[in-house]
Amino acid sequence: MGIEQGIFQRTELLIGKSKMDKLREKRVIIFGIGGVGSWCAESLVRSGINKLTIVDSDRVCVTNINRQLMATTKTVGKVKTDVLKERLLEINPKAEITALQKVYSPETYESFELESYDFIIDAIDSLANKVHLIQEATKTNAIFFSSMGAALKMDPTRIKVAEFWKVQGCPLGSALRSRLKKQGGVNKKFMCVYSDELLQNQGENASCGTDKCMCPKAIAGPGDPDLVNHEWCSLKAKINGTTSYMPAMFGMTIAGLVTQAIYKED
Repeated sequence: MGIEQGIFQRTELLIGKSKMDKLREKRVIIFGIGGVGSWCAESLVRSGINKLTIVDSDRVCVTNINRQLMATTKTVGKVKTDVLKERLLEINPKAEITALQKVYSPETYESFELESYDFIIDAIDSLANKVHLIQEATKTNAIFFSSMGAALKMDPTRIKVAEFWKVQGCPLGSALRSRLKKQGGVNKKFMCVYSDELLQNQGENASCGTDKCMCPKAIAGPGDPDLVNHEWCSLKAKINGTTSYMPAMFGMTIAGLVTQAIYKED
């Protein structure tokens, strides 16, 4: 038995060889590999997705360690996409992992060639860029899934899946709908993972500090074209508290939606 056959033996036992073959052939792209996207990526690779593109501009920050798959004390300061790619290839050395240290934005979106993917996954934080991705992804033939906010939540039993316009009790979903209505809406329906739970921060809001932070602003030299010169911790007006497991469960739920969609084909 070859290593790849052994890795996916239990999955193939459940879904059959023809579906495993489909999983290997589908092209998937994930925008944002933080708390949601990183766990989604790993779940997809462990499920048999073989052609995966991961997109994120940041480096690992010490404050990522509580919830992001590739964030450890040994990876602080490293490019997130590089660290995650290395881990995914340890799971399946034959996987075709494309790691892009880039920002998705109205200025860069054409470079991603969205129409070339079977599945597009949105796990980004920037509201403006998220709106743009939703509009562009829903123009393609790809199946599109989006994650709403996983911060300020602790109850895993309140995680839900719904069509975007039916998401209730989620401030991010509400803000997205408001912007999209003003900008012409979307081109087709899509499913979201969300929770209607909304807690409040109990601790004090503080930056991680550049003595510990290894975000791009803290380490990027002047004129370095390969890095985005920002440090999210200090730029955010407010940082919301997050548990270790809620973003992971959001990401794994999206991975499950992708796998189910492939399983239900034909």
